[in-house]
Amino acid sequence: MLFDQVIDRSATYSYKWNKYEGQNILPMWVADTEFKCPQPILDALHQRVEHGLLGYTLPAHHKSANQAIVNWLAKQYDWQIKAEWIVWTPGVVPAFNVACKALCQPGDKVMIQTPNYPPLLAAPKLNGLTRVDIGTVEEEGRWTLDFAELEKQAADPLCKLFIVCNPMNPVGSVLTAAELKRIADICLKHNVTLCSDEIHCDLILDEQVKHLPAGKLEQFKGQVITLMAASKTFNIAGLGASFAIIENAKLRQQFTSAAAGIVPWANVLGLTATEAAFTQCDDWHQQLLTYLRSNRDFLLSEISQIDGLRMLSPQATFLAWIDGSGLGVDSVQKYFEAKGLGPSPGSDFGDSRFVRINFGCPLSQLKEAMALLKK
Repeated sequence: MLFDQVIDRSATYSYKWNKYEGQNILPMWVADTEFKCPQPILDALHQRVEHGLLGYTLPAHHKSANQAIVNWLAKQYDWQIKAEWIVWTPGVVPAFNVACKALCQPGDKVMIQTPNYPPLLAAPKLNGLTRVDIGTVEEEGRWTLDFAELEKQAADPLCKLFIVCNPMNPVGSVLTAAELKRIADICLKHNVTLCSDEIHCDLILDEQVKHLPAGKLEQFKGQVITLMAASKTFNIAGLGASFAIIENAKLRQQFTSAAAGIVPWANVLGLTATEAAFTQCDDWHQQLLTYLRSNRDFLLSEISQIDGLRMLSPQATFLAWIDGSGLGVDSVQKYFEAKGLGPSPGSDFGDSRFVRINFGCPLSQLKEAMALLKK
């Protein structure tokens, strides 16, 4: 199958593989996949490079890339946007840091849905702000927000911004329309701006749920920052291209002003790759989802057979949040590493009882990982 190919990344300075260089540990941590990019993206990149000139390219002028986003969001989410709402960024991490800078003053507070991936947890402090954690609770076999805590903390006048990850990383839940309405009600009631990191939105594995972009919610009247990218889905994260959708003109100006002179333009090859991803890779995308669903189900079955480990089935992403509190060990991370497996440490996300495993890999690698874990 297309996704069964094992590709050696040892000579490519891969962040994921360099971490355990020289150690007999299979890396399954950082959130990029082990899948080759779709051929149409590679072809588009070859064509752009062969042109021979890679000079300044203002993303707003790249009309075909912007139109590709407009068309993709209409097709995938029935979300009708205008090209002028798009603000290109070199990644969602710079984008939510820009949101902190744009909307808060030193001493203000930023609410963060937790657990969450490390750069998002770090953003408030980097910008001289106080982080307020809004926990995640288990309800009916799925993780969701602690809405009582959100309501309580949002009432603090110093809380100016709420950054949420949807689909959630690392727990893999997709917020429902009812949950998003509750978030909107709370944010609007307390004059809190929502910044929604939706980088995994095109990786919905549960066929009974649909992703609803925050910016599509009519209640907000466009007063929301929605962050997206083709990077996770199509494995082009190293090309440095993502985008914010900001309908409200004043908010969009605040955002762009905060980024001015600090945040570089999106990479020209990233623009090329994003356009190709959203216009020529539909079949590949559907095959990817099928493969990831199978990997998820295999992993879920294997984990359920190991005493001391527990995992809820993620509705989206290629990431599994695994509870190792039943192992009775001092360090769940060290337990996995001693077995020859390198997950992301749960402590980096806010809970050391867990680890996060990336199952965006050939099934053979996943089988190898589970064999190591069962030894």
